[in-house]
Amino acid sequence: MLLTQINKNIVTVIKLISTVLIFSAIGLEIWNLHAALTEQKIPNSLYPIFWVGRFAIVMHLIEGSIAAFYAPSKRKIPIKYGVYTFFIGTVGLLELFEENEVISPHDIN
Repeated sequence: MLLTQINKNIVTVIKLISTVLIFSAIGLEIWNLHAALTEQKIPNSLYPIFWVGRFAIVMHLIEGSIAAFYAPSKRKIPIKYGVYTFFIGTVGLLELFEENEVISPHDIN
């Protein structure tokens, strides 16, 4: 399903929720690292949340890498679009690939 067929308000909400959840997952990992370095105990009930957060971070990292790789073919700045896609996820990739204009790598300069 293309983004043009989805209500723009829904896409905006997805972007907002995704950004908040990724920042939260990063925050939890920082907390986990701090707890490990200071020998504090984290409740065992939070471990499933840590694993879900790690999975989301890895998936978003892969999506961001794909976006950064393909961004020049869509006349986008790779690092900027990769970071954008890392935080908003699949919607960023859909936005990137939804554009019709594709250029050759030789045309970039």
